[in-house]
Amino acid sequence: MSAKVVVIYSGGMDSYTVLNKAMQQGYDVHAVSFNYGQRHSKELLFAKKVCEQHNIEHKVVDISSINQLIGGSALTDDIDVPQGHYQEESMKTTVVPNRNMIMLSMAVGYAVSIEAEAVYFGAHSGDHAIYPDCRTEFVDAMNDVCKIANYQAVEVRAPYLAASKTDILREGLAMDLDYNDTWTCYNGQDKACGKCGACQERLEAFSENNTIDPIDYQN
Repeated sequence: MSAKVVVIYSGGMDSYTVLNKAMQQGYDVHAVSFNYGQRHSKELLFAKKVCEQHNIEHKVVDISSINQLIGGSALTDDIDVPQGHYQEESMKTTVVPNRNMIMLSMAVGYAVSIEAEAVYFGAHSGDHAIYPDCRTEFVDAMNDVCKIANYQAVEVRAPYLAASKTDILREGLAMDLDYNDTWTCYNGQDKACGKCGACQERLEAFSENNTIDPIDYQN
């Protein structure tokens, strides 16, 4: 019987690639997605679709009540999503305080309950400039804690922690993945805006891989 792992699966490009990587490594994958009140909750529909296609056990957990305590992010509050690249100071408004620690803690609890050996998530180097909870120091510290927090040790794995989104896409394309099954834009609209940091980084990744992004963008 294959070893179990839990994948934190947002429905975006990075976690989609991580999900498929774990499947190709032969693991029994259990996906968990979180509704934390994000305006781009459309990503959860993509996560549901992909998991149904691959017959993956998929749980969607509503933790939106945390916004009673956690505020000030353009992803969850009535604040305009900034346009521009992730390197720009304005993108710090998209930080959701403690988001990855909260999600990892819950995913590790899930992993313990189903006797999974690890939790995978899609942090990568392009996030390091803006998101402290995507940096190597954070992941290493969480990994140490999660190995001793329960009677069962659970490893935290971020396979693309040192990679860029361009690198992730290159590997996904080599796996013949269909990125039409992903959602990246931070704005909760029918079509991707093409202007927010998430869209810009995605478009750059496709351009640098000499490939056209299959999703629709606003004109």
